Amino acid sequence: MDTGALGKVYEDNEIIVRQGEVGDCMYVIQEGQVEVIAEEGGEGIHLAVRGEGEFFGEMAIFDRDVRSATVRAMGQVRALTVDKKNFLRRIHEDPALAFRIVETMSRRLRELQAELTQEIERNKSER
Repeated sequence: MDTGALGKVYEDNEIIVRQGEVGDCMYVIQEGQVEVIAEEGGEGIHLAVRGEGEFFGEMAIFDRDVRSATVRAMGQVRALTVDKKNFLRRIHEDPALAFRIVETMSRRLRELQAELTQEIERNKSER
């Protein structure tokens, strides 16, 4: 990875954000991939893989609540941290960015809803 580039480098399996911790920023993946994991009963449940150009942790920009998932590096990853102040400045410079963020969040919610519906149907058929 380019040592002169912006962003922080995370090593393979390094935790970038941990479920349950309070967040106040989001991350943009510049290089590499991350795995999003829900920790339940001491086990990690794979939720998604995010790659270059994608972002995660965006809910913290809006609600400053606890992280809903753990994100760890898959191999070496470079990610840029974006706090609320910088996010709002970027929105002011490029209002279409807000639309792209909301569009992505909406898609992710629909995917989650579809997965939950499938799980409910699977549980019904097992009874």
